[in-house]
Amino acid sequence: MQTQLADFVRDTPDGAEAEAILRKCVHCGFCTATCPTYQLLGDELDGPRGRIYLIKQMLEGAAVSERTQLHLDRCLSCRACETTCPSGVEYGRLLDIGRKWAEDLAPPRSALAQARRWALANLVARPALFAAAYLVGRRLAPMLPGSLVGKIVPATPRGHWPAPRHARKCMVLRGCAQPAMLPDLNAAAARLLDRVGVSLIELRNDGCCGALRYHLNDQDGGRGDAARLLSAWLPVLERGEVEGIVVTASGCSSFIGEYSHLFRDDAPMQETAAKVVGVVRDVSELIAQYSSELAAVLRPPSSQRAMRLAFQSPCSLQHSLRIQGVVERLLKTAGYELVPVADAHLCCGSAGAYSVLQPEISAQLRDNKLAALTAADPVGIASANVGCIAHLGGRTRLPVRHWVEWLADLLPDHSAG
Repeated sequence: MQTQLADFVRDTPDGAEAEAILRKCVHCGFCTATCPTYQLLGDELDGPRGRIYLIKQMLEGAAVSERTQLHLDRCLSCRACETTCPSGVEYGRLLDIGRKWAEDLAPPRSALAQARRWALANLVARPALFAAAYLVGRRLAPMLPGSLVGKIVPATPRGHWPAPRHARKCMVLRGCAQPAMLPDLNAAAARLLDRVGVSLIELRNDGCCGALRYHLNDQDGGRGDAARLLSAWLPVLERGEVEGIVVTASGCSSFIGEYSHLFRDDAPMQETAAKVVGVVRDVSELIAQYSSELAAVLRPPSSQRAMRLAFQSPCSLQHSLRIQGVVERLLKTAGYELVPVADAHLCCGSAGAYSVLQPEISAQLRDNKLAALTAADPVGIASANVGCIAHLGGRTRLPVRHWVEWLADLLPDHSAG
């Protein structure tokens, strides 16, 4: 694609990166076939190719309207188009650049829209504040509108967390929303890893990975959250207290993997990011190393019916991290039967804050995903990301849980912990 960037962006890092990405695009349109919003809305401007044109026109100096911003806002950032693209277009990074400049060049958002985005960034990204608000939400659930009640997952206690006793130790990200929504998830991961000789420990002051603010166009705020997380992790790694970092939410794993790029204009922080990111692993990658050892320890129930699960592979896992088939193999090795799921590549509609900011599209995608997940009559749904679990769990009677929790259920003494 030929470009002629405007003066305001031409000689900037954003301009150089955007131009390199734009020049890879050959207009083939393969991306539209896997774009969830294009499938729903049928509008070229609500597909990757159309959004690429909008970003190109904006960076070449065309006027930016509220409509331009709307089409960029409607993107889920699922990156299914990147998996499909034969030319290697880094659409996700181009979208971040486009949204950043659109925020500056488009007419100001309404006061209500700005307040909503500010509240999301400043509530969810603060673990203690979000936990308090979530607790209140659970207690007031009968009085809340259905759109909010659907985002409150049933309360579950945190189970037993084995004391560190192994030479091999890893640190696990607590994150922002996960401790309140899925309090047993990291403990379940600790119970599984303890059985194969790895102790999992928490760092109480780690906080948000930065994805939430960054994808709400507060990119400086997102980098600030990322910098705080790096500054909390690095000393622990340098002291040799742990050998690596485990992340149980695939959305966070995906964003943390981008840290070196996030700090590309800050050499000291980029160096720090490279040191840390090199030892960060999604929990599926670590547990996969011990699949045979775990299979020998886990005890499936006698009822085969109880083992029928549908797996929802989050976009962050399959399109960003490109971890495909790993979780499925772990579940099958443990004895679970995975039912077929149609259109497994399509987003469930959660996408961080998307379900709040674009509720109608999000609800359609959620309903489509649940129809696909439940078509073969499973007894439950497994996922790999806290946002997807909350989004789907609010609209089905089936249990929707992290795949780590489904595995931990098969530990011989799981009921005691």
